[in-house]
Amino acid sequence: MRRKTLLKTVAVLFVLLPVSVFISIFALLQRPSKTPPDFRTVRDSYKTSDAVLLDRYGEVIHELRIDEKGRRLEWADLKDISPVLQKIIIHSEDRKFYDHRGVDWQAIASASIKNLVLARKRGASTITMQLASLLDKGLQPKNRRSLRQKWEQIRYATALENGWSKQEILESYLNLVSFRGELQGITSASRGLFGKDPHGLNDMESLILVSLLRSPNASIEQVINRAYLLGNATGLDLRREAVESAVKGALSGPHFIKPRMALAPHVAVQLLKTGSNDKNLVESTLDGSLQLFAIETLRQHLLSVSSQNVQDGAVLVVENKTGDVLAYVGSSGELSESALVDGVRAKRQAGSILKPFLYSLAVDNRILTAGSVIDDSPLDIPAVNGVYRPSNYDSQFKGLVTARTALASSLNVPAVKVLQIAGIETFLLKLRTLGIEGLDEADDFYGPSLALGSADVSLWEMVNAYRTLANGGLWSELRIASGDKTTQVSRKVFSKEAAFIISDILSDREARSQTFGLENPLSVRFSAAVKTGTSKDMRDNWCIGYSDKYTVGVWVGNFSGEPMWNVSGVTGAAPVWAEITNWLHHNGPVLKLKPPPGVVAKRISFSGLEPERKEWFIKGTEPQEKESRFAMKAKPRIVYPAQGMILALDPDIPEGQQMMLFETDSGDNNMKWLIDGEFVGEGSFLSWTPNPGKHLLTLVDTEDLVLDSVSFVVKGNDTEN
Repeated sequence: MRRKTLLKTVAVLFVLLPVSVFISIFALLQRPSKTPPDFRTVRDSYKTSDAVLLDRYGEVIHELRIDEKGRRLEWADLKDISPVLQKIIIHSEDRKFYDHRGVDWQAIASASIKNLVLARKRGASTITMQLASLLDKGLQPKNRRSLRQKWEQIRYATALENGWSKQEILESYLNLVSFRGELQGITSASRGLFGKDPHGLNDMESLILVSLLRSPNASIEQVINRAYLLGNATGLDLRREAVESAVKGALSGPHFIKPRMALAPHVAVQLLKTGSNDKNLVESTLDGSLQLFAIETLRQHLLSVSSQNVQDGAVLVVENKTGDVLAYVGSSGELSESALVDGVRAKRQAGSILKPFLYSLAVDNRILTAGSVIDDSPLDIPAVNGVYRPSNYDSQFKGLVTARTALASSLNVPAVKVLQIAGIETFLLKLRTLGIEGLDEADDFYGPSLALGSADVSLWEMVNAYRTLANGGLWSELRIASGDKTTQVSRKVFSKEAAFIISDILSDREARSQTFGLENPLSVRFSAAVKTGTSKDMRDNWCIGYSDKYTVGVWVGNFSGEPMWNVSGVTGAAPVWAEITNWLHHNGPVLKLKPPPGVVAKRISFSGLEPERKEWFIKGTEPQEKESRFAMKAKPRIVYPAQGMILALDPDIPEGQQMMLFETDSGDNNMKWLIDGEFVGEGSFLSWTPNPGKHLLTLVDTEDLVLDSVSFVVKGNDTEN
């Protein structure tokens, strides 16, 4: 039996050896059907499965996977790949790699003999031939490579050797070959299985990776056997127990590759979904150092107030001149139960953060000045569901105050009065011009509560709105992709004069002291205009402010909508704002805003209401005298009864003895009252004997011009319920 096998082997050798020599000579004279690309083309066309976000200085700040078909990380230079791995892979896959010219004919002949005689399915492809199959998908077999494919593979490999260096061939092979599952290329395999870059692979790790090449999806036991035998063959003195432990540790769990940088997940989702170029690199306007500082500052502060039921926050920093976004922190990350929610774009209730734009509108329309006197006292406003009674944050009323104090100290009643004069429709239109989207189209939807921020806005919208004030009333779009070449849309929203006056008020430390005191997080060491806001039930905290160069916005709350516990804008968002704002200006001076030509200064006395001071006015609106009690020009309104109110007569009191009070918000007694068109009296207050039925109450001035009107119902003793 042995003699027959030997004779068969000799016969095959006599047949194959001449044929192999002939094929070798013929192959060298032939060109492949497809011309191989050069090394630089292959390397330059290599595309990772992860897109990379760069900051404005070209530094990597986030990696995001965008291709689910395979995992390919960045190309590794041969000099950055472990020498041990290179040695083992050549021993295992192609021992004559540095000697042949693409094809090892002796290995092919030997493999052919063994396949015929011993019925083994063993290949003899060199590393160059394997690379040929990786570069030309047509050379990859479905089950087993055909003779035609093998012939083309040989020709292709020969052409590669003629145009490439051995180092380029080995480098390309290691970057294109699959190792395990979806892990393609040495960088992906090294990080996915061992959590390190290819240059740090040790003997055992290199051995395991090479053992995976011939059968990437082999069982763990098969890989153990292969690695152990290969280790012995390459002179590595390894115990089988050690190999078994290492293989199981590397292959048992999921091959999760943690991004090396993950500083801007929400920006990455916006910009990296499909990549933007052949290298999957996108350059943003972000500043990596500032982004990291903003993340850490927000995180540390949220930890300090976590006992007060606070877990979420967001930060947005923009450059005033360009609109470039420098920091974009969409959530608190691991501190949040909803870290994927983008707090920069999410709509939240505005609170007092809208007030500067209401006052800007009123100043621009010359309804009031910074020195106008407004009465901060209890106010009842007729509303659809009854009477609306605004109150201040501290439930205190300050009496007569100037508009400067009212805005800087965020007093609510004065803001509502300003809205009544400016008009809800006009204010909504101005907010839409500022880029606030999604506002209800019905003008009566918000009512007087709009002055106190009942509308939903996003941090993205509000930061840009405040940037508009910083830029002298000129609004333009924000930009976060540095390669964005689109022409920026810009529009004038406020005059330079109004923007300057409001900015001066928001930077007035003394004017805000009535509510916040002199020492608080808003008092930074340089000139900065800033405003806080807190929504109903303390569900949202805002702090947005700007210097001459930057606008910084912070939101703090809970994405779930749960209220915080005793956390206001000053204690919630303001500390984060102050730290980031100080960081931005630690290297340079801050220029104080200069008044534009249309603004004049005049020293004004306020009859003891507030200290005498120099006040800014739009030219033509300044008072003629030094002493000013200039009040807003408001139409008197009916305070009581409220619109739609229903009153019932008391059955125990005779109808003729029951009285109903009419009241206005003005002390002017030169006004007349009409019931259903009939004159019933005059003055700011009036008592009227009610009659059952529906009634229209009208307030008119001395020239019979209608100032206000409300309808109400009086139910008699016999009226059905």
